[in-house]
Amino acid sequence: MLLTTGTPTVHAAVSPETPWGQARGLAHRAPLPLAARTMPLAAAAGLTLAEDLRAQHPLPAFDTAAMDGYAVAGPGPWRIRGAVRAGGVWDGLLAPGEGVEISTGAPVPAGACAVLPLELAACGAGWVSGATPAPGKHVRRAGEDASAGTCLAPAGTRVGPALLGLAASCGHDALLVRPRPRVRVLITGDELDLVGTPGPGRVRDALGPLLPPLVTALGGEVAGVRHVPDKPAGLLARAVREARDAEVIVVTGSTSVGATDQLRRLLREAGARMVVDTVACRPGHPQLLAGLDAGRWVVGLPGNPYAALVAAHTLLAPLIAGLSGRGLPALPEVPVRGDVRPAPGLTRLVPVAWEGSGARIVGGHRAAFLHGAALGDALAVITEDWKDGDRAPLVLLAG
Repeated sequence: MLLTTGTPTVHAAVSPETPWGQARGLAHRAPLPLAARTMPLAAAAGLTLAEDLRAQHPLPAFDTAAMDGYAVAGPGPWRIRGAVRAGGVWDGLLAPGEGVEISTGAPVPAGACAVLPLELAACGAGWVSGATPAPGKHVRRAGEDASAGTCLAPAGTRVGPALLGLAASCGHDALLVRPRPRVRVLITGDELDLVGTPGPGRVRDALGPLLPPLVTALGGEVAGVRHVPDKPAGLLARAVREARDAEVIVVTGSTSVGATDQLRRLLREAGARMVVDTVACRPGHPQLLAGLDAGRWVVGLPGNPYAALVAAHTLLAPLIAGLSGRGLPALPEVPVRGDVRPAPGLTRLVPVAWEGSGARIVGGHRAAFLHGAALGDALAVITEDWKDGDRAPLVLLAG
């Protein structure tokens, strides 16, 4: 049973202080994607395609007018044979010198070679005249956008509003998707005040408000948030045992080696499989990722708020992507300017804001201070050889 006493099974970490990029990749590759399920379009938003989305019929399904005007055959002037509106059909065959009034989106009648826009047409006594349009002008041909069977979005694509509209337009009523991973958040610490100005020796909990919307933005579903005191010992173990309804358990604080830091000991005693045990980055190096029984995962985040934010984007974001069947997002690179000192052998992650075609470092990013991150657009990945103005990868801030 998870987190029981007895002779512990000790699993070696991947390496002391796993390199930042490697830690991110390990977190993404560690899980198997969650089982797929079929969901109606209205319930699929924010989930991830488990199979390719394919066109079930040509798009457009028929030749359609791209403008209001007249569908015409041959050179003009043209005798008006009738009218066709979107949703209707004009039965018949246009001969040269004939046309029908037509609305945008309506089927183009057989025999028509083009659409004469309304604003270029002169009408009178059942006839219309104007410059003869080039063949195919203002006509969207059947299958012009996609033929039947075309892959419109590959498996692993996150389902957003545009994809839902695309799926509906090509005949889908439901999608095979992977659900959001369920995430339980356990915030540890005896020193935390949950409301108001903290008292002497106390600090206000910042991670309780920060983590739930971050989990949602990363593609997870928050199953609950619980504050767990450091004392008496055993409360954290019990909280982890009771979080069996979640694929991911996020523990904040308790990840270092101090007297009140229990998480690593508990994981060793449970025989957990350590995937990442500390990361060579600043801030956030005491973070960890471990596998439990039944495909569940523990992500340990530092207690300092900015360090926890960095760690969440390092391990939690890739883990959720892997569980969801999404790829590990590539990091865009732009020139980064500002005053930051690279750390030998370490990756520094600092908040930046967009500035022209690049980004500028925002101050206020000590481990416990969220000011820079609150004003920034991304975290710049600063390696030991970076110099002011060099290009650097960016982790876009979720939310």
